[in-house]
Amino acid sequence: MSKVITFGEIMLRLSPPGYNRFIQANSFDINYGGSEANVSFSLANYNIETEFVTKLPDNEMGRATFNKLRQYGVGINHIVYGGRRLGIYYMEKGASQRPSKVIYDRAFSSISEAESCDFDWETIFEDASWFHFSGITPALSDNLAEITLEACIVAKSMGITISCDLNYRSKLWTQEKANKVMTKLIKYVDVCIANEEDIEKVFDIKASDSDVDRGILNYESYKEVAREIHERFGCKYIACTLRTSISASDNKWTSLIYYGNKCYQSKEYSIHITDRVGGGDSFVAGLIYGFMKNMNIDKTMEFATAASCLKQTIEGDFNLVTEEEINLLANGNASGRVQR
Repeated sequence: MSKVITFGEIMLRLSPPGYNRFIQANSFDINYGGSEANVSFSLANYNIETEFVTKLPDNEMGRATFNKLRQYGVGINHIVYGGRRLGIYYMEKGASQRPSKVIYDRAFSSISEAESCDFDWETIFEDASWFHFSGITPALSDNLAEITLEACIVAKSMGITISCDLNYRSKLWTQEKANKVMTKLIKYVDVCIANEEDIEKVFDIKASDSDVDRGILNYESYKEVAREIHERFGCKYIACTLRTSISASDNKWTSLIYYGNKCYQSKEYSIHITDRVGGGDSFVAGLIYGFMKNMNIDKTMEFATAASCLKQTIEGDFNLVTEEEINLLANGNASGRVQR
């Protein structure tokens, strides 16, 4: 199988231990994370060759990040150095009725100040069959929006499958700016992935009879939303993760894929959350894995949903589970009994 290219930002993640609030913290646990980087970590864990393309500062923090990527088998051949700093985000884990909280400190990060000359996309895409980015990357700067568009144009000209996770972040840009930029990019996308809020925020396509803040999701209406994305933008596959939040600690989790004028829905999982960050990214990686392994739609969807379910039981952004563990869950082994 050919390799997967992902493009975006990786950040240092600082979290108070356990469920402490920021104001209680005397120390922070260190992890790394970022949407496209998380996808690359998962794929490398499934023995899929992957290259993560980014820009890191030429200092100890940049090199520490580089080493973390290499430690987990992520390709680092197209990482460039320069710029001012590594982005940081602070993560306070929620519990019960108290939601999680994220504070970004990523202004002037190296990747946000990248320039077109930093990336030779024709060279990067040699021997690649898949290119993935998220809506976070073009939101970081106008330059990155243009660079992402350049990457899509080259990838499409080379016959490479392109996927995009909409990943709307209100702290990075407005809905109006997101709509303007993503409307240009989405026409190159073969596989569009979104959660229950992204499509409404970015493209103003709302699911009827749903209220995510109150934990009410009408699954049938999301099938119509996916159909509209296909008809409006021409994406071949539209995949949605659907989270019903009972509380910060307990969620229901399912997904659907629209393809060929049909909609397929996965089984639903009840998850007691350990760390939900990266759940969507692990779903994306599961989809890419399924497509690259030539699984049928049903099996691909169940693999991706099970993978993302398991991720939310693991601390940190990365999904450190094996294909065997995912397949066990996807095939119905959900008891959580001790394996001896």
